[in-house]
Amino acid sequence: MAHKDFTFSHSLRVRWSEVDMQAIVFNGHYLNYFDVAFTEYWRATGLPDVLAQSEAGLELFARKASIEYHAPARFDDVLDICVRCAELGRSSMRFVLEIYRGEDLLISGEMLYVHADSKIRKSEPVPAAWRARLIELEQGAAVNT
Repeated sequence: MAHKDFTFSHSLRVRWSEVDMQAIVFNGHYLNYFDVAFTEYWRATGLPDVLAQSEAGLELFARKASIEYHAPARFDDVLDICVRCAELGRSSMRFVLEIYRGEDLLISGEMLYVHADSKIRKSEPVPAAWRARLIELEQGAAVNT
């Protein structure tokens, strides 16, 4: 995807503690960056946050994560972490994430979440209101359902 194809991005500056001996961001931090951006994306939806979900006993569980490394980020780089809901299944949601420095693509990946009953740890259908809000937020971008 191109940077302009995302409806949401979150900026983050690389901190010294995230850089390894090669003077680049340690690879494991990119999943944390994805998580930070996804949290802000979810906040922007206005849908129930993790505390409200937990209280209701129906939560999003991370099921799968993938990362592809294109180029490294370095200390003090300002990164744009872009998030897009690419697919809504019966109980799952697939998000595409990309990390840019300016217009340069550094990292791409996907996160798959499953909506589930937290007590019995079984999948539950994505609520219709959530589905409608995610599609609305993505407006011009196609969301496969």
